[in-house]
Amino acid sequence: MAEQYIKHSDLVSFAADNVNIPQDKLKVYREQVARLKEKLEAHIKDHPDYDLVKVLHSGSVAKGTALKTLNDMDLAVYVKKTEENPDEEKLLEWLIARLKDAYKNILKPEQFSPGTHCVKISFRGTGLDIDVSPIIYEENEEDKGYLINKDTGNRVLTSIPLHLKFLQERKNKLPNHFRQSIRLLKWWNREQKKLDTNFRFKSFMVELICSHLLDKQIDMSDYSIAMEEFFLYIVKSGLKERIYFTDNYNANKLPGTRRDIIEIFDPVNPENNVASMYTEIERLKIVNAAHSALDAIYEAKFSTTKSRAVERWQEVLGSSFNL
Repeated sequence: MAEQYIKHSDLVSFAADNVNIPQDKLKVYREQVARLKEKLEAHIKDHPDYDLVKVLHSGSVAKGTALKTLNDMDLAVYVKKTEENPDEEKLLEWLIARLKDAYKNILKPEQFSPGTHCVKISFRGTGLDIDVSPIIYEENEEDKGYLINKDTGNRVLTSIPLHLKFLQERKNKLPNHFRQSIRLLKWWNREQKKLDTNFRFKSFMVELICSHLLDKQIDMSDYSIAMEEFFLYIVKSGLKERIYFTDNYNANKLPGTRRDIIEIFDPVNPENNVASMYTEIERLKIVNAAHSALDAIYEAKFSTTKSRAVERWQEVLGSSFNL
């Protein structure tokens, strides 16, 4: 058997140099978010229609899966209804007004823009975007509440603390390696999107597939094996296998019949298939990309030269991968 040139230690070094966000950069970003949090708390409490309940950090930084290329952070604002029939479809408009007021002497109006569930604030100094998502608080111990889709008005049940707890419990089973495997696979995902702007694969879906594999006792302490198993799962299942978790609900709460092409259910909300909008073409693109990555890893494993092994890994992790 030929010598295996690319080892776990090589992926550890690559992740440290290229994938993981530096702590000094993370400190600057967290300070920016903290300042926004303070200003938001000071302004939102005076609004007559909604009251502030709490402001929580969310997203990849809070979960520990952020990449070095991070340029946005997430903040969840829990708000409580105080009118009998508030107009939820105008919630983002209200939030933009409050944010503009909070930063009226600092930021320009064009630095605020509405998304589907959030308001994006673009800070020119640091280049950081902060996505502020209002959540209608349901006054329960698990901090469950509803995101409002501004286009449809639909409510999506969520809980920031339960999402963070879900990932933390899996991180506790495999400290460092679980989240590092996720970051490497998110890097692969990023490379696919650079090659094809129509390639769709949510980072949240990557996290949930990794969580599913960890729950199935797949070894993630060796990153080359972890990535290989991730791609192998996608290729073998074709993403036609229903993925769900019973941390926060029973399986009988899921829809009784298959409704979507890909079904990966939110670990907090059994009614929320996070892949519900994916088409058959998009499913096939993910499967084909995983197949190519798997072939590259297999060939690298049995390459007779180091240069060839590196070339094949570059097909997975991009041209920055080098030894």
